[in-house]
Amino acid sequence: MKRVKGMIVIAVLLVVMTALTGCGGKKQKLKLFLPGEYLGENVISDFEDEFDCEVIIENFDSNEAMYTKLQAGDKYDVLIPSDYMIERLMKEDMLQKLDKSKMTNEGELADQVKNLSFDPNNEYSMPYFWGTVGIVYNKTNVPLSDLEELGFGIFADAKYAGRVYMYDSARDGFMIALKQLGYSCNTDNEAEIEEAYNWLINMNKTTKPVYVTDEVIDNMKNERMDLALVYSGDAADILSENDNMGYFTPSCGTNLWFDSMVIPKNAENVELANEFINFMLNYDQCLDGTETVGYTSPNKKVLAEMSSNGGAYADNEAYLPRTYEKDEIFHDNEVIRKKLSELWIKVVATQ
Repeated sequence: MKRVKGMIVIAVLLVVMTALTGCGGKKQKLKLFLPGEYLGENVISDFEDEFDCEVIIENFDSNEAMYTKLQAGDKYDVLIPSDYMIERLMKEDMLQKLDKSKMTNEGELADQVKNLSFDPNNEYSMPYFWGTVGIVYNKTNVPLSDLEELGFGIFADAKYAGRVYMYDSARDGFMIALKQLGYSCNTDNEAEIEEAYNWLINMNKTTKPVYVTDEVIDNMKNERMDLALVYSGDAADILSENDNMGYFTPSCGTNLWFDSMVIPKNAENVELANEFINFMLNYDQCLDGTETVGYTSPNKKVLAEMSSNGGAYADNEAYLPRTYEKDEIFHDNEVIRKKLSELWIKVVATQ
């Protein structure tokens, strides 16, 4: 969720100056709504040049904030939300099917990112980035044996009091508690959710974690704490900047997240939206994206190059997501949505 994600809190609107086409008319526009700092360096200019268009970019800080804007009637041509939000948008008939005749680059995708549970036939979505949620740790101060023994329980170990960052996200926070307790992170069983809530309250009392969002990236690069809950793409960035940092995903399982491109029902330039989604699946754009942002590419050739010997992320354990039976994709559930949101406010208030 991931991913939402490394999402930034400030929404940024990038407006490219309107220009004239060769025949004297205005260029067609594509409105893109996605998490912040989530684009390759040259992908937008490359797309604008190839399709003689103008791309208008707006950023959101969470899937829920994006949903609120859609509900208010705001119009975009392409969105890049996370798996569970895509599932919700599909349920509420807020998305339209992709034009598969234009998805000529679909064959370039890795098998791991296709036909997922929230959109089994990729009728509504195409993958953008994917990864896991795990623990970034200072290898000089945290022995791997502690992580292997305790899993996410290390965040509640008194030995690490005052040395912990917790990501300020209800789904991710409850995920670590539920998985550590042996439950599904998609449970809507109120007794299990209550047990997870008590686990988090105990964690607050024991280790007094500092709740953060994207500032965790620079802070862990600078070794300000020894442990942090981090999205794998941000972890890959941290590890590439500081050799003392490692990345660990516990055997109890974690969240395996997928951010994907979709077209909302009220899109105004559907044809160009389909062209953009297909364009973003090709080798050059996927390579630019993963090199710039650090998140795992859905393109099988780029994925292999980046993670194999000699690749930019060959020695970076955060880059290539594991495939493990206990890892779970978040799913949309109204009970979970409301309950976790209410309880998370109390969790953060007791830190």
